[in-house]
Amino acid sequence: MSARVSGPSVRAPVLEVFASIQGEGAFVGEPQVFLRLFGCPLRCRWCDTPGSWKVPAQAEARIAASAGARREPCWASAFQAACWIAECEPGNPRSLSVTGGEPLAWPDFLLALKPLVGGRRLHLETAGAHPRALARVLSVCDHVSLDLKPELDLDEPQELPPVDAELAQPFRALDGSGPERSPRTREEWKRAREACLRLVAARDACAKIVVSGAREARDFAGLLDELEECAPSLTLYLTPATPIHGVRAPARELVENVAEMARDRDLRVRVVPQVHRVLAVP
Repeated sequence: MSARVSGPSVRAPVLEVFASIQGEGAFVGEPQVFLRLFGCPLRCRWCDTPGSWKVPAQAEARIAASAGARREPCWASAFQAACWIAECEPGNPRSLSVTGGEPLAWPDFLLALKPLVGGRRLHLETAGAHPRALARVLSVCDHVSLDLKPELDLDEPQELPPVDAELAQPFRALDGSGPERSPRTREEWKRAREACLRLVAARDACAKIVVSGAREARDFAGLLDELEECAPSLTLYLTPATPIHGVRAPARELVENVAEMARDRDLRVRVVPQVHRVLAVP
């Protein structure tokens, strides 16, 4: 079967597979197994995994198996990834968090993976910048954690280049229109966020916003307006930025002001730091 057709042989670049504690969003504190994929065109200044941005032709995945960590070639089939997931669980099967990078770069892989993970809930962590890809994979997602990106915190996106013809192509479209392009302008970001919010509005999902010290409360008004308009029933998780890579943590007053702005719009809001950082786990 061709790697460009949905099925168990579809491959994607795996950065790591490991068991840990969910540190963000609606399932914070839940033991999960994490599948992190390479590849993200976005350039969030507060990203804590910039090593996941580029798609390698040759690299190794870290498999933190219960029997001991090891390295494997990163380009893996959905079947191989499902085997690694089972290996990394220290006990009974856990829910699966697929993160990155940007997992939506590999929609065929996600579609192929779900039937192979033995009934585990598949939780998708995504930037919500690619509504066409999100629409393709929603049927296999049991939960979507949708980051709402303040475009002021983003540098110019770097589109993922094509890889070897035998491997999956990032953001491959089914209609022959070419890969889905990342938003660049404020208006493009608004359209992408609103489309993604509408897609998950009636589903098991949550919204997240990272609040960094470089912003003012008014910078988040547009994001909150979009959430109120497109998916007001979603719970919003405000995540104070962890001070890494030169990014400043927000003042308490800033976080409180943004939370109050959300409450003014009758949104359900929670302020939750990156708990995995507090616990010092991956």
